[in-house]
Amino acid sequence: MPSHDLTLAHDRSGSGEPLTLVHPLGADRGVWKPVMDRLSSHHDVIAVDMPGFGESPELPADVPATAHGIAAEIWATLDSLGVGRAHVAGISLGGWVALELAKSDRCLSVTALCPAGFWARPLGPRPEAARGAARALVGLLRPLLQTERGRRLMLRGAIGHPERVPPADAYRLVRAYAVSPGFARANAEMRKTLFSGFDDIRVPITLAWADRDRLVSPPRSVPQGVHTVRLRDCGHVPTWDSPDQVVAAIRQTAARAARPVSSGA
Repeated sequence: MPSHDLTLAHDRSGSGEPLTLVHPLGADRGVWKPVMDRLSSHHDVIAVDMPGFGESPELPADVPATAHGIAAEIWATLDSLGVGRAHVAGISLGGWVALELAKSDRCLSVTALCPAGFWARPLGPRPEAARGAARALVGLLRPLLQTERGRRLMLRGAIGHPERVPPADAYRLVRAYAVSPGFARANAEMRKTLFSGFDDIRVPITLAWADRDRLVSPPRSVPQGVHTVRLRDCGHVPTWDSPDQVVAAIRQTAARAARPVSSGA
């Protein structure tokens, strides 16, 4: 439990077993918009902004922005909302954070979509030239992203079908990438190491990999009992590419969980 008081911004809707959603690096909770209604018809859905992203405050300077550290902040926020146990799902870095959340006995199931942390070796530092360019142009992006061609240009690295992203959502996504104050710290920590600890997870696990992902690839092997699925015709952030496949992956994993709970702690 963090010693500081930092409640993460979130959207909450629906009823049923709690389900916490974690966005990728360089985005915010808005990436879950295409699936929120479908998931909230079966779950008490809580989509959070990681520290330093969206409307959430940054972590204190002395707290590392690791996947483990971010997971601790999310559990603390769930405590403040009266949520005891929950299913979790995340995309990219959010998928790694979801796997860290799953190491707690409070987790019911975990669905990691295109998760980070499965590269062959630590990535090491990398200049943020593309992000710097996006930050310099952020004031000009809204009219560009009104056009299908502009959305293809700006989003093709992350999304398989940028034309499916509404202009307002495209602007929110690119702006979050450009200006999120937590990006640099979280990115640096993410690139230092790899995910480990499958043996610490006792709940159903699904790793979902997109077949048009340009950023991460599946590992050569995973431990027995870890379920893997392929997201067809999807990019790294698949919620706009195929909401149906994303919802199916999360719901099918949740259905494999052993016992139901209510939202109460």
